[in-house]
Amino acid sequence: MKKILILGSFAALIMSCGNNGDTKASGDTSTANSTTTTASTTPTDPEAEKGLNLIASSDCFTCHKVADASTGPAYEAVAARYEKNDAVIDSLANKVIKGGSGNWGTMNMTPHPGLSPEDAKTMVKYVLSLKK
Repeated sequence: MKKILILGSFAALIMSCGNNGDTKASGDTSTANSTTTTASTTPTDPEAEKGLNLIASSDCFTCHKVADASTGPAYEAVAARYEKNDAVIDSLANKVIKGGSGNWGTMNMTPHPGLSPEDAKTMVKYVLSLKK
């Protein structure tokens, strides 16, 4: 019975993280969910776009949003805090892979050990591209 409950919970979590593919023709993104992007957050740089696609296909939007704090900090807040240079990209990519805590409060960031360093760096480059 316990296994069924755990599997059911896991299935519900997976289904809630999916993107239903709906877009607004009018361009009004005020009600867009956390897995969609707006014109202002859609990258024009192919590498940043690849980073966004990697983020969207992972579990990142479960805890992060582009502009608003959630369980984790908003990506725009991360971009505002850090300079975009190789040392920062390496450090943040390492944190994505190994997890971390203490930089944004008491909540721990879940590690992603199956993520390649190259993909993690690409994802971080997208986040840092949001700096205003």
